[in-house]
Amino acid sequence: MKDTSLIEDSVLSFEVQQCILNDANYGPLVDNIKHSVGAEYEFILQEKLHNRGLAFLGEDDMRSRGYDKTPDIKLEVPIAVDGYVVNWVESKASFGDEYSHSTYLKDQFWSYQNRFGPGMVIYWFGYIDELDVHRNREIGRASCRERV
Repeated sequence: MKDTSLIEDSVLSFEVQQCILNDANYGPLVDNIKHSVGAEYEFILQEKLHNRGLAFLGEDDMRSRGYDKTPDIKLEVPIAVDGYVVNWVESKASFGDEYSHSTYLKDQFWSYQNRFGPGMVIYWFGYIDELDVHRNREIGRASCRERV
């Protein structure tokens, strides 16, 4: 519920608003923290790529060129990581579990793979080994900063 003022009972409206604000998993404060942490790790990724002299486009660059589905990084020249070609990189400042990864595959990764070819996802806080089943379908995974 976005607008608790639509609840006619003022006590109930206030209580619902407090529940939303104090929701430790999905509330607006948690969303802001997740967004900030994600932006921080995207910046770290960009710094690491820049320090290695790799040319790339960020999301804003790609949107300004008319792309609607944009990974965090589109490499201008593909690289090889562990013997696999990488054209794009998606940064996830989270742990890769089966549920979130399958959602990301459906909502993001397959679109990137169809548009830009093989790519890689970085789960900065690790991932379960069972997620690495799509490497042969051109989406690889990494889980630590040293591999970037």
